[in-house]
Order: sequence, then structure tokens, then C-alpha cells
Amino acid sequence: MATMQTKPVDSVHQLVSKPLTWFKTENQVREVKDDSDLLALGQSLLVRQLQPVIARTNGTLVAGHRRLRAAILVGKPTLDVIITDENLTDSQIRLIQLAENVHRAALTANEMCDALEEMLRLNPEWNAKTLAENVHLDPSSITRYLSRSKCVTVVKEAFSAGKIGVGDMYAISKLDESSQPGLLALKLSGASRDVIEQAGRKSRNGNTSAVKLSRVKIAMPRATVVLSGKELSMAEVVDLLAETLKEARKAANQFDVKTWQSMMKDKAKAAR
Repeated sequence: MATMQTKPVDSVHQLVSKPLTWFKTENQVREVKDDSDLLALGQSLLVRQLQPVIARTNGTLVAGHRRLRAAILVGKPTLDVIITDENLTDSQIRLIQLAENVHRAALTANEMCDALEEMLRLNPEWNAKTLAENVHLDPSSITRYLSRSKCVTVVKEAFSAGKIGVGDMYAISKLDESSQPGLLALKLSGASRDVIEQAGRKSRNGNTSAVKLSRVKIAMPRATVVLSGKELSMAEVVDLLAETLKEARKAANQFDVKTWQSMMKDKAKAAR
């Protein structure tokens, strides 16, 4: 396989929208009938074309034959295409597609992570700085998106579901895996990003036990959560919130809040 160059991948390519009649292929694309999922692909293209096809300057398709067939099938009039006159390897074609996608407004944060991680897989000799140079993004942004790979599954799932943002995920990723679920629970309970960052710094510095309170009052937009009892460190608050959130989720589809409150009271008495 040819060695990838580290010059900006989009410096000699053009992303435009072209009518389907502009494209040329070696085969008659209308005659292909063996793709059982072609209709589903076409319908998804009508909603949003996430991946541009690649073609020569004369319209000859280099990559994206299935997308062209699917577009024809559902009657989509145009396709987004990257036009190039270079001879490209499969890896270079994929890299161009990914680099173009990174700058598309329709790309979600999770899709951005997918794209950047795949670029690194295609180019194992690259680091975050090299990646940033190739896709023309700030290195700090690259670092935040790549932090997903350092997170435990529950954090990745929360990020994928849109429950936390890139900055929150990055802050959580700085902790060891055993501490990440607790910090996630703190975020999901309504804590701001500044609070998350502060809690993370204290955890990394081993200072979470320096201050303890017997009553912790957590103000949130719709309610206030109060923890009272023995003196609690920040780490213990995180653990309690995580456990409470776990219990609440288990009961959410079966009991109302009053019943759950009584159940938790009985459970606490039994544990003494």
C-alpha cells in the first residue's frame, strides 16, 4: 500500500453538488438489481448524504457506485461529489471523504469522533498534531474528540445519546476508568462543566478527601438535591449520586416517586 502524504488532504480537491446525469461509470448502473438494501440507502440519501462520492474531472466515478445506484433508484436529482484528477489508493480515497466530512455542518459530534478515529486507523504513523494539520482543525479540538477512546462504555453511550458534550467527555476521560462513572453521574445530575472539571482535578490530585461536609446542597434548575448524614468527601458525593441515579433508573418504569422514596428508605434501614 502506498505511503500517505501528510500534506493537507483537501488542498487539491473540490466538493460540489452534481446532477446524476453528470456521472460516468464503466457499468450501466441502472441495470444493477442485486443490492437488497439499495432502497434503504437511497432513502437515507434523501434525508442526508453523509459521505460524498469521488469522481474524476470528466465525471467518471472513482468511489461511491452504490450511492449513485441508490440515488437513481429513489429519484434523488444530485449527489455531493469530490472532484479530483489524482490517482488515489483506497486509503487515500477514504481519507479524502473523511476529511471533507469533518467540515460538514451536518456531522454530529459522535460522527466526528468516528471520522477522526478512522483517519488514525488508516494512518497509524499519525499523531493528533498530524491529524489536525491534515483536516485543518485546532489541535485542542482534535484532542477533545479523540478523548472518546479513553472513556468507559457508559460514558461513550451517554456521549452518543447526546446526554453530555465533547467538553464534558474530555473532562471525564482524564480520570481513571473506575472514577469515570461517578463523574458522569455528577454531570447527569445537573452539574456544570466547571464543576465537572473541578471535581476531576481534585480526583487526579488526590485532594477529594481534604474537605468534607455533613450536609451537601446541590442546586439545579428545577430542584435542589440535599445529601445529609455522615461527613462526605467529593468522591463520596459522586459515588452516592451515581448509586442514586442507578436506583432511580431501575424504578422509573415501575414506581412513582413517592413509592420509590419509601422503598429507598426501607432499603437504607435494612442496610444499617
